[in-house]
Amino acid sequence: MRRFLTLTLACLALVGCDGSQTVFPVRTEAVQDSAARVTSNVAVVRLSSANVAAFSTPRSLAGPRTTMPAAGKWVYHVGIGDVLDIVVYDHPELTTPAGANRTPLQSGLRVDADGYFYYPYVGKVPARGRTTDQIRADLMQRLDTYIKDPQVEVRVVGFNAQAVSVTGEVKQPRREPLTDVPLTLIDAINGAGGLTETADPRAVTVRRHGRSYSVDMQAFLDQGISANNPVLVDGDVVSVPLIQPEEAYLLGQIVKPGTIELTHENVTLTQALTRVGGLKEGLADARGVFVFRQTPQGIAVYQLDATNPAAYLIGTRFILHPRDVIYVTTAPLNRWNRLISNLLPSLNTVYSAKRLGN
Repeated sequence: MRRFLTLTLACLALVGCDGSQTVFPVRTEAVQDSAARVTSNVAVVRLSSANVAAFSTPRSLAGPRTTMPAAGKWVYHVGIGDVLDIVVYDHPELTTPAGANRTPLQSGLRVDADGYFYYPYVGKVPARGRTTDQIRADLMQRLDTYIKDPQVEVRVVGFNAQAVSVTGEVKQPRREPLTDVPLTLIDAINGAGGLTETADPRAVTVRRHGRSYSVDMQAFLDQGISANNPVLVDGDVVSVPLIQPEEAYLLGQIVKPGTIELTHENVTLTQALTRVGGLKEGLADARGVFVFRQTPQGIAVYQLDATNPAAYLIGTRFILHPRDVIYVTTAPLNRWNRLISNLLPSLNTVYSAKRLGN
């Protein structure tokens, strides 16, 4: 698709190379402050200080609040495969043995496939689905038969039962274990090495309990929307997609024809022209700065007459949209509507191909 678009835009750059020496005329009787019709589905608007505000609403880059339900207060529940470390104070014979060469993880008690672990005197103790406080209370009650007022501590030293998966455009896709500390979306992505350079943090997907939820993580980073940095729960699958660039295209008599990135910011017409070096001196007709835009009603064409430097102030108020095509005409052209008529077939092809590609 990108190769096809590049070839099509290259063809657009050739449009308007006319051998005639007629000065490029702006037909003010046909192009006024309102719209003038060139064909049945094209509106041409000559930008002015009086009408530019109607076309200058900045694109909203703010992400919506995710619809994913909140996980609520995070409490870790012990599961199969977890390893417990148990201490009974003043009773070393009941404390999980450890030494210089054995860590609590190595010497701890593992929850078996049935959800139990074995403990001296009391036998099998249920653990699956319980918190450490609940297990502690159960052990204290059972040990009270043998020990007066037992003081017990229970903690998880091996978190193996619950996890989330982080996939897609992260540096180290992995299974991220859940612990007694809440794991947020950003923490999970950081644990997977962070985002790649081609990741799109605005369109992260979290799959939970058979449903997929879109989360604009960038909205949390930029605007503090806390819901967009949710606490994850067991079984969540986080997928970070490849970013789909949003660009505008600058062609014709420009110093450095190319693309302008619009993915992360609003860019005005004047900013875009400045970033590509401006108009070619001696070749460009400043009266012929056109912006072609696909709208639900068809292709709209906006014209900026930049012969007066003050016109660039108008351009600072005109916000570009993704897929806009900015075309600067060459001086020896016959008529402005001939240029537009020549460009439309190619632009329609580009927009149609873009829709098919999506």
